[in-house]
Amino acid sequence: MTCTIDKNTIDKTIEFHGHTCPGLAIGIRVSELAMERLDITESTSPVCVAETDMCALDAVQYLTGCTYGKGNLVHRDYGKAAFTFFDRAGQKGFRAVLNKRPIAKDGETREDAIRTIMEADLDDLFKVEVVNQSPVKPARILESIQCEACGEMVMESRIRRFAGKNLCIPCFTEQEQKI
Repeated sequence: MTCTIDKNTIDKTIEFHGHTCPGLAIGIRVSELAMERLDITESTSPVCVAETDMCALDAVQYLTGCTYGKGNLVHRDYGKAAFTFFDRAGQKGFRAVLNKRPIAKDGETREDAIRTIMEADLDDLFKVEVVNQSPVKPARILESIQCEACGEMVMESRIRRFAGKNLCIPCFTEQEQKI
């Protein structure tokens, strides 16, 4: 089944990313899957946990509204083309893993690979399993504490104690390496 996202939206996604490539096409298609299965356009609290840092994430951000800044896009660096989408309001979700990447055959171009991805049936492109609970807790606003070495403010959950002082992670690491 060819991608159901309209060409104008796809063009805006490409513009947001800066170029077109197979990774972006994967992101467009997994976002399409999320929009279909979770009705992302109606959901007020979608979440995406991405197990990759590839180009696909720009499409996910643009098309689903899941972003790092809002805390509803989480990166886990597992090196897998896998994406867990969850609708906190509806309490339903799924994890989609890219099946063997559809790579253009010898002699075919990147454009051929993109076309293969964009024209593939979603069930052929991704292995999908149902997820019954949110993969991440909602973001919390925590107190900021001043690092006693550099003076910068740090979220309390990231502060480290060293020799009786509150330190940010870089200062803590620096002190630890001096030992």
